[in-house]
Amino acid sequence: MSAGPENILDMACSFYDSAVLFGSLELGIFTVLAESGDNGKDVEGLSAENNLDTRCCRLLLDACVAAGLLEKRNDRYTNTPESNAFLVSGQPAYLGEAVRYNSDVYPAWGNLAELVRTGKPVENPELHLGKDRERTRRFVLSMHGRCMAIGRAVVPMLDLDGKNRLLDVGGGPGTYSALIAGRNPGIHCTVMDLSPIVEIAAGLVNDENIRDRVSFIGGDYHYTPFPGYMDAVLFFGVLHQESAGNIRMLLEKAYNSMKPGGVVYILDMMTDETRTNPGFSAMFAVNMALTTEAGWVFSDSEIKEWLKDAGFDNIKLSMLPPPMPHWLMSACKPDR
Repeated sequence: MSAGPENILDMACSFYDSAVLFGSLELGIFTVLAESGDNGKDVEGLSAENNLDTRCCRLLLDACVAAGLLEKRNDRYTNTPESNAFLVSGQPAYLGEAVRYNSDVYPAWGNLAELVRTGKPVENPELHLGKDRERTRRFVLSMHGRCMAIGRAVVPMLDLDGKNRLLDVGGGPGTYSALIAGRNPGIHCTVMDLSPIVEIAAGLVNDENIRDRVSFIGGDYHYTPFPGYMDAVLFFGVLHQESAGNIRMLLEKAYNSMKPGGVVYILDMMTDETRTNPGFSAMFAVNMALTTEAGWVFSDSEIKEWLKDAGFDNIKLSMLPPPMPHWLMSACKPDR
């Protein structure tokens, strides 16, 4: 029996679902419906109250139902339990800001052929790193949303007993450091990232119990010296935008900044040696190449070798629980 075209046709249209999600988030549909309670809203009421075109609003809401984001009964629309939990602003597990990062890079994927022809990112990598203030703000907030979700799983996996000084390299919104400080009362965390990002991130650490134990250094981690006498160094979601040479250099900087017995933690997308598994990591590598000069995803065997070459030992690898596709690697500076 010959293969059918169903999979190819599904792939060709899969961006429809993404666009429906992005557009609905931008319009605040899920939050509006959550405020309406169990009775939901009809399209006439929702469109009138939010200054939307009724016909096109109905098309979007019906598409949300088809995509499993909304439910429809007697021409009234309500959120699904999943949408209520993750797409309503103000909810503890809100993912809206994190999803908006995907919305920002969505246009870049339409220029994938250009990337492969030229070998250059299809948008200016500086846009979300300070050049465009609003894009940078959205980037930091989206990373904060993602880090809150991931951090609840990964921070309990970190062995920081007896550790007093931690450096969070490329720490972005400072979310991981804030979560670590909240869980480890004796630790002080220093977040290093570009000055435009740090300016936004500093305002996100608003818990009085940890504010004095999370500090920021504005600087390019490629060139800015790492503070010394560190007990731990984090590279969380950072190294996938760096070349192999830069990763080696950063691991050496981390090693030299640490006390004997210190630990380095790397949280990132990784693949196996084939570079095709897990599938999400292979796709994410393309995303990084579209938006950064050296973006990619390295394999677990590569990062192990680079850690060994930098002088680390006792290398361990763990997987975060589903649905998170991240890998957590740790290594120690020999205590001698």
